[in-house]
Amino acid sequence: MDQSIRSRHPTMDCSKRRVGVISTYHRPTIRPKGRARWLIHLFPIPALIVYALFVVYPIISAFLYSLYDWDGIKRGVFVGLKNFVTLFTVEPFNEMFWNAFGHNVYYFIVEMIVQNGIAFGLAFLIYRKIRGSGFLKVAYFMPRLLSVIVIGFLWKLILNPNYGALNTLLTKIGLQEWAKPWLGDPDTALLAIILINCWFGIGFAMLIFLAGLQSIPEELIEAARLDGARGFSLLWKIILPLCMPAITIMTIFTFIQAFEAFELVYAMQGSMGEPFRSTDTLAVYFYRMAFSSAGGAGDVAVGLGSALAVVLFFIVASVSALSLYLMRKREVQH
Repeated sequence: MDQSIRSRHPTMDCSKRRVGVISTYHRPTIRPKGRARWLIHLFPIPALIVYALFVVYPIISAFLYSLYDWDGIKRGVFVGLKNFVTLFTVEPFNEMFWNAFGHNVYYFIVEMIVQNGIAFGLAFLIYRKIRGSGFLKVAYFMPRLLSVIVIGFLWKLILNPNYGALNTLLTKIGLQEWAKPWLGDPDTALLAIILINCWFGIGFAMLIFLAGLQSIPEELIEAARLDGARGFSLLWKIILPLCMPAITIMTIFTFIQAFEAFELVYAMQGSMGEPFRSTDTLAVYFYRMAFSSAGGAGDVAVGLGSALAVVLFFIVASVSALSLYLMRKREVQH
C-alpha cells in the first residue's frame, strides 16, 4: 500500500527528505577573519588615548608632583610624603583643609535632602501621569541647560543686598526684616549657594528618578495593591526598594558633585571662599593653593596643591566605591 502511494506520488518522499534536511540545517556563524578581526580591536584606541591623556595622566602626574618640593613652578628635591604631612599637621593648612572638608560634607547633606528629596517627589508626580507632565519635565530641566557661571552671576544679582530682586520683593510684601546680605553673611552664604545648586540640579535628578520609576513593572504595582498596599505603604515598601538603582546612581553623583563643588562657589564668591572662608570648599582651596599665592604658603604651592588633589581624589573614589557596593546589596531585582 505504502509503496503504491509512493509510486503514485514520488514527490512525497523527496519533500520529506527536504524537510529533514532543512530541519537539521544550521546556519554557520559568521566570524570576522584575520585582518578584519584586528581592525575591530583598533576602534576603541582613539577613545582610550583621549581618556589616558585627560584622565589617567593628570592623576598620575598630580601624585608625582606631590612627592617633590617646589619653588614656585620649579620642581625641587624629592621629599616623599612631606607635603601630605604638612597638609594635615601644619597651620594654617590643616585648619583650612578641615574647614573646607566640613563645608563639602554639609554641601552633600543639604543636596541629598533638598535636591534629591524634591526631585523624587516631582518624579513621582509625573510618574502618576498628572495633567501637563510633559511640560513639567521640560520646565524642571530648563535651568540645567544654562552654564554654571551664568547661573552664578544671575543669582549674585538677584541676592544683591542693595538692588537685588529677592530683598526688593521681601520689602514690598512687608517682610523687610527678612531682607539681608545673603552672600555677605557667614551664616547664610554657603547655604544660599547650596540651595542655588539644588535649584540648578533638580531637573537632572528628577529625570534619573523618573527613569527608575518607569522601569518598575506595572504587574508588581498591581499585585501589591491587590495585597492591600496603599499610599505611603506602597511607596515605602514597594516603590522605593524597586527604585534603588536610580537612588544609588543619584547618591553617588550627588556625593561627587558636592566634593568637587567649584564653579558656582567661584562665580559667586571668588577663590577666597568669602566671607571669612565660610564658603570655602576643597576644590576652591586647591585652586587657591596651586594657582595663587593666597593658599597659606605665601607663593604658588604646587606640591601642597597636588597633595590636596590626590587626597580629594581618594576621598571621592573610595567613598563612591564603598557606597556603590553597600547600596547594590540593598537593590531588589525585578
